[in-house]
Amino acid sequence: MATINLVDLQKNYGNVPAVRGINLSVADGQLIVLVGPSGCGKSTLLRMVAGLETVSSGRIEIAGRDVVKAEPAERDIAMVFQNYALYPHMTVRGNLEYGLKNRGTPREEIDRRVNEAADILEIGPLLDRKPRQLSGGQRQRVAMGRAIVREPAAFLFDEPLSNLDAKLRVQMRVEIRKLQRRLKTTSLYVTHDQLEAMTLADRLVVMNGGLVEQIGTPTEVYDRPATLFVAGFIGSPPMNLIPASALAGADGFGEIHLPSGTDVVGFRPDQLYLDRPEGAALSMPVVVELLEPIGGESHLHVRLAGSSQPIVLSVPGRPDIAEGATVTVFAHAADIHPFNSQTGFRTDNA
Repeated sequence: MATINLVDLQKNYGNVPAVRGINLSVADGQLIVLVGPSGCGKSTLLRMVAGLETVSSGRIEIAGRDVVKAEPAERDIAMVFQNYALYPHMTVRGNLEYGLKNRGTPREEIDRRVNEAADILEIGPLLDRKPRQLSGGQRQRVAMGRAIVREPAAFLFDEPLSNLDAKLRVQMRVEIRKLQRRLKTTSLYVTHDQLEAMTLADRLVVMNGGLVEQIGTPTEVYDRPATLFVAGFIGSPPMNLIPASALAGADGFGEIHLPSGTDVVGFRPDQLYLDRPEGAALSMPVVVELLEPIGGESHLHVRLAGSSQPIVLSVPGRPDIAEGATVTVFAHAADIHPFNSQTGFRTDNA
């Protein structure tokens, strides 16, 4: 196990910056998730740590050693790719053994590591099969097994679940988290799926345009997004972001103190209510446009009365509300997130 430190890490493709001065510390045994939209630089960042992309400037330290000029094989890391990268002509056992054989690992040690990994991942019955005889989930287990047998200082995961169906993604997500907790191996994990990121991470690194927008625990990032981008990206459904001017006539809004510079306010869908909760400071008349039942809860799509501003509520059960009806939505003052649209930052960070 090891720490990973990225210091002023930069990657340019010609004159185009893909990763712009990233600073990040990953503690020993932590699972850090890099999350953001396609093209934000997260996979490029991971590939630089792995040694698969050159670094334009900055340092990458693994276990205190600067590895910027080191070959991938010299970095003591193991990478799990989204396409599995298994050798199709080899059995599962052959795939697990291959890297160890190349390093001249003794036969007894190879057998120990392969059997231990097969036991951890429950792929013992699959050891004599070829990859084409496996399901997607089984192939991903083998890919993880190949990383485990290396006994590396760190794991790097590059969107490992993106090729799986929705049900299998949930199952494998749980298994990866349990595996990482059991092995306590320092891990960097890349995904564009914010739900995957929220459920896996010890800490989230939210990226956008090659920059880090926010670093924090999933709870910190969800409860207090630092920027408008984070507010709109993290959460499903995402935060409602409304021009403060659109709420000027809402009951109670004039009594709510907003920090200087606030021109956009945010409301989480699960912090808006159809029934007035005790202490609610704000009430807004809205017009119901669509009700989406989703199991034990519903997503209610509405717009502010007299405005085209859309709002989404996450409400329990299946409320009996007709589309086109006008209802009142309530919120607590403490649940209002203030932002400035010009800077993109929160206005209550002082």
